[in-house]
Amino acid sequence: MIKTDVVIIGAGAAGLMCAATAGQRGREVVLIDHSQKLAEKIRISGGGRCNFTNINVRPECYISNNPHFVKSALKQYTQHDFIALVEKYGLTYHEKTLGQLFCDQNSQGIIDLLKAEVDLGGVIWRMGTSIGQVEQIDGGFVVTTPTEVWQCESLVIACGGLSIPQIGATPLGYEIAKQFGLSIVPLAAALVPLTFQAEDLWAELAGVALENVVVSCGEMSFREDILLTHKGVSGPAILQISSFWDAGKTLAIDLIPDLDLSDFFRLANRDSLISNVLADVLPKRFLLVWLAKYGEIRPLKQYSTKELLAIEADLHTWQVKPSGTVGYKKAEVTRGGVDTDQLLSKTMMVRNVPGLYFIGEVVDVTGWLGGYNFQWAWSSGYVAGLNI
Repeated sequence: MIKTDVVIIGAGAAGLMCAATAGQRGREVVLIDHSQKLAEKIRISGGGRCNFTNINVRPECYISNNPHFVKSALKQYTQHDFIALVEKYGLTYHEKTLGQLFCDQNSQGIIDLLKAEVDLGGVIWRMGTSIGQVEQIDGGFVVTTPTEVWQCESLVIACGGLSIPQIGATPLGYEIAKQFGLSIVPLAAALVPLTFQAEDLWAELAGVALENVVVSCGEMSFREDILLTHKGVSGPAILQISSFWDAGKTLAIDLIPDLDLSDFFRLANRDSLISNVLADVLPKRFLLVWLAKYGEIRPLKQYSTKELLAIEADLHTWQVKPSGTVGYKKAEVTRGGVDTDQLLSKTMMVRNVPGLYFIGEVVDVTGWLGGYNFQWAWSSGYVAGLNI
């Protein structure tokens, strides 16, 4: 049995940040991950470009049974702190839509930065190492791997959620939580494309992009692009709203949020086909299918006021009832997780199990699309690293 101060299970974004922070404080840290490849989820994020944070990070951009839980960690380690770390390593970045920051050196730049920070702390690496058993003993924990047994004062669970199993996601974090009597908020795929029933699909529209639309589910709305697919609907606005969608709920999509069609039609050439008139604001391919439900496509002047009002209302409030999601294979994150009521928000430690910490995606905290989940990994990993 080898003694150490800290064992961290999971070398993803949160685990790396935690290991770097604790190691640089002088703690003896062992970082264990079952994968041979370091930080695969960081590597593939943003199509390999790594949307590492968002300049607009705030607590309201996170979903949790306890909406106040994220406040302490986000305040202790902000998006500006991570930006400063990126700049310290000479990495450059650019802002895209809605405050999203992408690394110009792509994902590998962020991975190299984190590895360097971990190495600065003298952390012991154990990549390609599975976990056999975790036990609590007097004064700490014992973690058994196929080749070693580690005894530690503090144990950090940073092994992520169920999203993207093809790169190694497992339920290990939830299993350890249950072992220690912790409750799990029900899990679901989030930031994920939604599917339709076969009879509701418009196969001929697969690949059509609809730009700058408003997608709503209940009281939540997001304004971004959507993409019609051969299975249903995707795109940034759909990924965002998927975190708020549950089976049976209907989405409302405003395809022309800034347009008063009555005025638009009044100024249009009334001899033109209505599909040609509307092609100024929506894709022609979409319109030919959409307008067919009103009968043969005719010149604008042949539509009654009642018909035009119906078309306008339909374009502003397209009702879509998804049948499900494409699942964890395409989900960016897992919604739900270790119940935050069982954790101390200032340290991420389990209230009734001193020395046990949960950080990152395994916790019931889900950020919006656009760098928010990475920031939660940095913030939760940092505060745990300060206290282990």
